[in-house]
Amino acid sequence: MSLSFVNLSLTQSSSRPTKLTRNQQQETDFNRTRASLRQALSWYTNLRRPREPFPDVELQAALRNELEVLQFSLDKLEQSVIRIATFGLVSRGKSSVVNALLGQKILQTGPLHGVTQWPKSVRWTPISEGKVQVELIDTPGLDEIQGEARAQMAKEVAGQADLILFVVAGDITRTEYKALCELRQAQKPLILVFNKIDLYPEKDRAAIYQQLQELGTGSPRDRRLQKLLSQNEIVMVAAEPAPLQVRVEWPNGKVTYQWETPLPQVDELKDKILTVLNREGRSLLSLNALFQSRNAQATIAQKTQEIRKKEAENLIWRFAKYKALGVALNPIGLLDVFGGTIADLVLIRSLSRLYGLPMTSYEAGKLWRKIVISSGGLLLGELGSSAILGLGKSASAIATTVDTPAGLTAYAGAAVTQASIAGYGAYAVGNAAQIYLEQGCTWGPLGASTVIQEILNSVEPDTILYRLRQELGEQVFNQPPRY
Repeated sequence: MSLSFVNLSLTQSSSRPTKLTRNQQQETDFNRTRASLRQALSWYTNLRRPREPFPDVELQAALRNELEVLQFSLDKLEQSVIRIATFGLVSRGKSSVVNALLGQKILQTGPLHGVTQWPKSVRWTPISEGKVQVELIDTPGLDEIQGEARAQMAKEVAGQADLILFVVAGDITRTEYKALCELRQAQKPLILVFNKIDLYPEKDRAAIYQQLQELGTGSPRDRRLQKLLSQNEIVMVAAEPAPLQVRVEWPNGKVTYQWETPLPQVDELKDKILTVLNREGRSLLSLNALFQSRNAQATIAQKTQEIRKKEAENLIWRFAKYKALGVALNPIGLLDVFGGTIADLVLIRSLSRLYGLPMTSYEAGKLWRKIVISSGGLLLGELGSSAILGLGKSASAIATTVDTPAGLTAYAGAAVTQASIAGYGAYAVGNAAQIYLEQGCTWGPLGASTVIQEILNSVEPDTILYRLRQELGEQVFNQPPRY
């Protein structure tokens, strides 16, 4: 694996000379996402030890789940399937909302709690300008029995979803507000669906939004929810309206009464979803695939370092020892700096090969600073020994050629000082390389974090992704993480 320090840019923002249309921008982001996922798979599916021709079986087995996530994300992207998951408490009409969108009663509904026991998915084919398919996912109530198992289920479904529908009915409870905040942690666009509006005709968006604000505690989590969930993300529906008694007057003057069920009122929700799909569908797909890829790659890097931790520590200590010995024996101070820099570069390259993790320009830039600090330490050591002992190592080496006791003493003292600084510098560079290899592998021209940042920077105002960008941008994506 080659190590290059040519590009030290911390961010990889794309420069577009001309303004792209919305569809062109989405297609560009989609293609970069696909390239990013393919690159990640090519990196990690054949991890092997240095100088060994075959993949590391033990490591591949440990990374099986993460590699499956990468492959699943790529397959989902290639198929262009948008997953829309519905969440909510029991008896809020989640299944009814899905049925109403489908235009037929596919999922079972009923008056009893817990009709939906496990997540169920069904394909939906709305008329859309975009190049995406839609899969609707119905989930059990978040407040049913076996809470821990359902919470884990909700987390997994939310992680795979591209868009979340949170269904409420009537006054929003504290439990619903808590669940809503927890779902926000999935970092997915969310639409609040107020169902059964036929039973609560006095409710409107402003009243619902005001209630959400009153339920908030003023914590950062609550403020993020209130900022990201605007009134535009609140949609009113009647997925399964209650039957109405209709008075019928017959030609003979007879009057009878019968019950009729009104048609579902979900056009507003359908229009909202179609607008999101047409304007942001491909971007939603891309972002979710990149989130999955970024998390999987971070876990891969962590597991790889755990498995090869002992080998890495031995490698770092060996380089620290050899570097210290070389500096101690070398009589010329400036050569210490040059040789120490080369040793640090070889150490970084050796660690990168040992782990099998890519060395991106982000890591290179960070590590270059560590190397400069390490080299500067050697220079300071030369100057310090000169000030304390009266002679630096280079000068004392010349003095030893005339066999003066002062020269020998000065050389020995300077050599020990420089060797200690060199050994510590190699150790510091090695440990820094471990950190940056683990936490910086998703940066780079096609790194998942880089492409996420580019997509979020290109979204248009007044879109559901633009509000999501506010939270993500504040957390990590304005610039790479600093250590």
